Formats: sequence, C-alpha cells, structure tokens
Amino acid sequence: MKNVLPTVLLALAALGGCSEPPAPSAPQPDPKAEAELPAPVEAPEPKEAPAPQPEQPAAAPAERKRVGIPAEILDTPWLEQVQKQQEIDAGKMKVFHGFRFEDRLPESGITFVHKVVEDAGKAYKPVHYDHGNGLAVADVDGDGRLDIYFSNQVGANALWRNLGGGRFEDWTEKAGVGVADRIGVSASFADTDNDGDADLFVTTVRGGNLLFRNDGAGRFTDITMASVLDYVGHSSGAVFFDYNRDGLLDLFLANVGVYSTDEIGPDDYYIGYEEAFANHLVPERSERSILYRNMGGNVFKDVSKQTGLVDASWNGDACPIDVNGDGWIDLYVLSMQGHDSYYENRNGEQFVDRSREVFPATSWGAMGIEVLDFENDGRLDIFVTDMHSDMWDPMPFKKYWPRFEKRKARKKHVPSTRFLETDGNHVHGNAFFRNDGEGKYTEVSDAISAENYWPWGLSVADLNADGYEDAFLASSMNFPYRYGPNSVLLNDRGEKFVEAAFTLGVEPRRDRRTAKPWFDLDCSGADEGHRFCEGLEGPVAIWGALGSRSSVIFDLDDDGDLDIVTNDFNSEPMVLVSNLSQKKPPRWIEVALRGRISNRDGLGARIVVTTDTATLTRVHDGKSGYLSQSRTPLYVGLGDAKEIRRIEIRWPSDTTQTIEGPVEVGRRHLFEEPEQTAPKPASAIK
Repeated sequence: MKNVLPTVLLALAALGGCSEPPAPSAPQPDPKAEAELPAPVEAPEPKEAPAPQPEQPAAAPAERKRVGIPAEILDTPWLEQVQKQQEIDAGKMKVFHGFRFEDRLPESGITFVHKVVEDAGKAYKPVHYDHGNGLAVADVDGDGRLDIYFSNQVGANALWRNLGGGRFEDWTEKAGVGVADRIGVSASFADTDNDGDADLFVTTVRGGNLLFRNDGAGRFTDITMASVLDYVGHSSGAVFFDYNRDGLLDLFLANVGVYSTDEIGPDDYYIGYEEAFANHLVPERSERSILYRNMGGNVFKDVSKQTGLVDASWNGDACPIDVNGDGWIDLYVLSMQGHDSYYENRNGEQFVDRSREVFPATSWGAMGIEVLDFENDGRLDIFVTDMHSDMWDPMPFKKYWPRFEKRKARKKHVPSTRFLETDGNHVHGNAFFRNDGEGKYTEVSDAISAENYWPWGLSVADLNADGYEDAFLASSMNFPYRYGPNSVLLNDRGEKFVEAAFTLGVEPRRDRRTAKPWFDLDCSGADEGHRFCEGLEGPVAIWGALGSRSSVIFDLDDDGDLDIVTNDFNSEPMVLVSNLSQKKPPRWIEVALRGRISNRDGLGARIVVTTDTATLTRVHDGKSGYLSQSRTPLYVGLGDAKEIRRIEIRWPSDTTQTIEGPVEVGRRHLFEEPEQTAPKPASAIK
C-alpha cells in the first residue's frame, strides 16, 4: 500500500473523494473507478486570486507557480451555481431569513491562525491529525462578556478576551494557557471545583492532557498532576457532566486509538501510521476512553471499569443526554469508524450498553453531535454529523452541486462491513434521531433535509430568534481535497431544515476565497522527488482548500442576536457577526444557572419556557460544537410571543423549580437553584 499511496491520493484528491485507504487486507474502493480519475495538474489562474495568508505569503507569480490540489479549488464556477440556486430558493422560504452574517475577523482584533503538523501538509498521509481543533467559550474573568479559547496543533493555543463591541485582545500569556509544547485537540470550560468560575481542560496528542484552575480573574494555574487527569495518549473530545448527581462535574474523555508511531517529525510531533485508518483492526492499537469521577477538591478517579463504561472503539467525541427521562444523565459516544455507542446510566452506579436496542443504525463515521428539541414538542432529539462516509464517495465538480450535497453516500463506494467489523447496519451520512417518546427514536435525516457534504462540527441555536433551533455545520476536508462550503440549516417550524449559508452571507467566504497556500516545494531542487512534484518543475506553491472544523454560537457583541465563531484548519477563524438585531429586533431571553445542590454550572439541566404562543424546551449540556464544551448562558428566541408565562427548570439534582411570569424579555436572567423547590421570582442581571 505504501508504494501506491501517492498515486491513489492524488487521483482521488483530483475529484474530491476518499484519501483514507484501508490496510492491504481490507476491501479496496473500486480500482476501475480510481483509474479513471485524473491526476491534479497545474491550475489555471483563478478569475479572482485568493489573498495570500499572513503566516505564509505567496511568492511573486513570476517566481512561483500556484498549483491547486485538486486544481479546481482555484477556479470555482460551481460555487457561483450554488449561490444562484440558493438565491432562487430564498424566494420560496417560509422561515424568516431577512438578515445576514458578515465575517468581521479583521475588525475583531483576533490574529490567531491554526497551524498543522506536516502529516496534514507537505508529508500528507491519511491519519487522524486532520481531525483537530476545537474551540470553547466562557467568561473567564467575570466581566460578563464571553471570551474565546482556540486549540492549535503547531504553536500555542490562544485565549482571546472579549473587550465588548465585537473587539478582542490576546489574553493567552496573561492567562497562562498557551500550551505551546503540545499538539492541541479539544477545549472544555467547566467549573470543576464549584467556586463560580470557568476552569479549563485541554486534550492533546501524546503530550498529556491538562487541567487549569481559574482564579476568577482570568489567570489559570496548571493543576493537572494533582487532579490525576494527566493521561497521555491519542485523546480527542472531552465532556463534563454529573453522572452520579453528587453536585460535582465528572469527565468523560474520548480517546481515538493509536494512530501515530514513535518516530518524531518536524515540530516535535509523532509521525502517523500510513495505514492509520485500518488501525482499529489491530487490537494492540486500541485505546479505551475513560470516565473520571470528580472526588472533590479537583481530584479525579478513573471509574470506567467500576461503572461498566469500558469502550475501546475509535471514539472522537461524546454527548450527555437523558435518553429515557429518568433523571440520570446517559452518554452517547461517537465512533469515527463504525457504530456509535449509547450507555444508559443506572442510578449513577452503572452504565449499561444499550446501543443496538435504542439506536440500531447509527452514522458510519460520526464527527459532531448536538441535542435539541427540533419540533418544539418537549422531547429532545439527537443530530449527528458523518464526515467519513462522504470521504469515500467522491462528488464530481462538474455535476450540479445540490443534487449531491443532500444525498447520502453511495454504499458501493464505502468499505464493506469486514473493514469495520460491524453488522453493517449504518446510516451513510448525517443521522437525525427524532425522539418518539418512551426512549424510542426514529432516524429521519433525509425526511427533514439534515444532510450536507463533509461536515465536522455541529452547533445548534436559534439564529433567527423565531423559537426554533437552527444548525451550523462546520464543513470541508481541506488539503488535498475539494472545497466544501459550511452549512446553515434554518429550522422551518419543526418540519424540515432549509439550507441558507449563501442566503445569510456565511458563504461565499470573505473575498470569495476557497483556498490558501498550504506549503512550498522546490521541484527542481530539494523536493525534486516529492510525490506532489510529479509533472512539475521549479518553485511551486501548493494550495489547499479552506475549511472549518468546529464552531461556537453566542452573542459576542451583546446586541441581542447570535453570532458564530469557527476554528478553521490550518487557517484563521471566521468571526461571523449577525445583523438580525438591526433588521428585525428579536424577542429573546438568556438563562444563566447557578446550582446549589447540583453542580454550580447547572450542566444537565432542562429548561422549559412557556409563552403565550409556544412551549420551548432547551437543554443545558455545554456542548458547543465538535471537540468543544463551553460555559455560556442559554439563548431562547421567543418568536412573536408577547409574554413569558413561566419558566420551569429541572435541575441535575432532579428537583424542579418554577418561575412564574411575567419575565422580562431582552435580557439575561440568573436563576439560582433553591434548596427547597418553592416558586422563586426571576433575578435579572445585565
């Protein structure tokens, strides 16, 4: 496989298809189909050349050829087709869409740029290093504004402090959370010691995970060794939740599996296996995920075996959710290659694997997950994105995009069940599990138009404040594949999702860019034998597609509507600021929680807002996107409701608090858990 890998990669990249070949013993994609694919060639000059990136300026055109892999990323008439079609479709939309987002990264002051290891660039191989970079949001210094933490692979992670008005300053050095000596993956904010501020947990690749305690003023102390959270391995997502209802946040750590060798590459990272995406077939390369119990005093204990939650699948992330409504938080775990797992919490003592009973078919290669009440029927549904299925099923450039964008991957292109070692009962694309009540779910992704192409992270929130939660899907696979637009799915009154990324200004990107310089080669000198120099000579700038990995939705400029911030792969983020408050001032409230019996953050609470027109159910789980957990208030759009009649909070302690209306709209409310459950008036804060 090593000898043919470059040819296969280049051929598939030219079309935008798979670059994750299985081990020699595993079934191969159709070789005839591969043979017909063209290899990448020197790209024509685009009509509008993308602007050079500050971290890697492009050389003068006379000195360095610009080569796109695949070539079509530099000339994208198909993108214009998509935009025109969405403009036509917008005229038929019933859901409100009379507002737009604008990428205000330059105005924000944020200069963070994500950088990747060579395994995702010049030394490209299909390995899990391309799965990185979460981000998380919390008010780290107690000033009432939400700050942003970005994870990075090469170079420091970064904390940006919110100054108000959409402006940020670099707070990384003052906070002491740069972690420049490790390959960062995910970020999670949570109050691990119940002292009222946001502590920070960071996962890394073989550098040791880290727990930072916040002093309340946005300065952090590394307490990893004392906390016993210093696991060293191929860690991915991490979620805090209180599984035993003792008022302390416990931690589930998703570990992928051994995808790197012991050989050290540039930037001090462990070089990945060539056949990394078949490593799940090698038992000695498995790496079990871990459930940590919070023992108090920021000390944690591995209780995976004790509780029966022993999972050695190739897990990327997870989400806490009370599936059966018994008041004990269960866990849905995402597997990158095969069936997801559902663990039912039995009274905070044991977890029982009921995956196939409750979810007989799950996404084949899950990435992101969110819980939401899609129909406003009071039942919590589950939305899962699947990137891996799309990688195996190429989407031609020259064919009409929407037709392929909304379809599931064709099974004939996806490796057989022998490769996955599963029963083959999969959803080859995004999955949407509608909650039918009594712990039963129906997969309805196609019926509600929940499909898109190459999705990673998933964030849900009510972007147009109409009372229904919408979705942002961070998408695109980056080098060496085609560009994939991000998706914004507006919720059409619980009936279906409507694609609106171009309608709302999220796409095309600022300056209509779809690519950036990825790395340079000297094809007549030191790099003459490089696989990407085939057919080329002289200095060459290799360009790769842009793409977002994760996102978080919050009101970054305190104007009453929701904005979106992404963490992009090997590039700068997007800071997508909404103008909804100028176009149609929304009716909304924000709900902040303070637990007394429950954990201080109130993670695991369910909030029901009853207005004169609707009953709105929201879950406070902290999940804010792929590889991300944030500490934010809940934003509840009220649509055309004139008044809030009551708010009910089911706390993680399983007590219920009722706040009778009227409740003032257009502001944030802080609700404190009572030691007794008598009704309590709302306490509003600015």
